[in-house]
Amino acid sequence: MELWGLTSSGKIRRQNQDVFKTLYDKDKGVAVLVVCDGMGGANAGNVASTLAADTFMHHIGRYIEDIGPISEIAEEMSKAVTAANATVYKKSAREDEYAGMGTTLTAAISTVEGEVVVNIGDSRVYHATPNGIEQVTRDHSVIEELMERGDLTRDEARVHPNKHLITRALGTSRVEKPDVFFLNMVSGESLLLCSDGLSNMVSDEEMSAALQHSAVRDSCKSLVETALSRGAPDNVTAVVFRK
Repeated sequence: MELWGLTSSGKIRRQNQDVFKTLYDKDKGVAVLVVCDGMGGANAGNVASTLAADTFMHHIGRYIEDIGPISEIAEEMSKAVTAANATVYKKSAREDEYAGMGTTLTAAISTVEGEVVVNIGDSRVYHATPNGIEQVTRDHSVIEELMERGDLTRDEARVHPNKHLITRALGTSRVEKPDVFFLNMVSGESLLLCSDGLSNMVSDEEMSAALQHSAVRDSCKSLVETALSRGAPDNVTAVVFRK
């Protein structure tokens, strides 16, 4: 197992409201990754993403001390998302300066038995194999709904003026449940977790090529540098795990 993460504020924004965290227990063969992309004025987006990532990792960090089967892991990840949502929501409701703040959250846990992915918002998880790359998560966004109805192609979605509008976010409602996905990776395959600041600037084919680097650190660097070379109007985050 190998993992690495890299984040940048991008070329235009002064503040980075993306947050990522990772945890690796070599003895148990468990890796945990989470990416949050905050939203809200002033520092609110950064507060939301930090609170969500910290709360999620705190919950999961305690759980993996005695980790259970895949079905139980999915349940615990959903509980961790629920806890993160409650933390952000309560702070938003109690403090005027953070009113309305929220964040995306996408996370993955890899074990010797398989992988579980959870997602709320439009930060993504991709699964890369020698045969190519596939998006695991489904965006909770206006654009995704338009594509599902057949009103928009993927190429049109990349340049659509409303591509930043999401339909679900952590902390914006009292209860929020994530989508859950299951994978069975084999040795040498990779997961990429990223914010939309990366996925809006880098194509699936370019992601697949970058993930072929021998070291995940180089993969992260290549992905973020590609986004930055194209102007990166948003914060950019890439976290790569290789089994």
